[in-house]
Amino acid sequence: MTIAPDDAQQGASPYQAMRDFLRSMDDTLPGKFEITKEGIVHDMMSPGGPHEVTAARVSRRLESVMPGELLAHNGTPDVEDAAENIMRHPDVMVIAWDDLDVEGSIDPRTVVAAVEIVSRSNPDNDWVGKPRDYPLLGIPVYAIFDPRTGTGAVLTDIHSTPEGPRYATRKDFVYGEDVTIGEWTISTEGLPRYPD
Repeated sequence: MTIAPDDAQQGASPYQAMRDFLRSMDDTLPGKFEITKEGIVHDMMSPGGPHEVTAARVSRRLESVMPGELLAHNGTPDVEDAAENIMRHPDVMVIAWDDLDVEGSIDPRTVVAAVEIVSRSNPDNDWVGKPRDYPLLGIPVYAIFDPRTGTGAVLTDIHSTPEGPRYATRKDFVYGEDVTIGEWTISTEGLPRYPD
């Protein structure tokens, strides 16, 4: 579900009104809220099962091959660029320990890579919205794992287009193959799929 900026409260900037709304909804409604260029996105289902197992396995596999000053974090907080009116919450973000040690939202330009596990309830958020928003935030690598199909893609090489920054390179993969995210290659063997 998306709530457009025009639906926001009168008086405050549309972005600030959406931020205030999300704060008021904190722990009230299930699911995950994010702010995109098009408004608030609500993934109504709380992640569970294959989604969480995939995030945890990808995180551990990345951390086993990355240098110690980086981590593949799969918790809070959000990444936010108020100037772009975007607040996103990657399922896994590769980031330096020092850049995670801040109050509030993470500066997205400190994120080395963002990883998303496609939601059953709102797959377009991961396949359409985030490939549009993450280049605007300056996140250089975006990896998508899709437990619906057992496939994924890694998007890289931000370049300018008339519609704004976009990823120029897309490398698709199938579960069971090795995948390279940034400088690190991990296995996708044994990642769970959503049941039919």
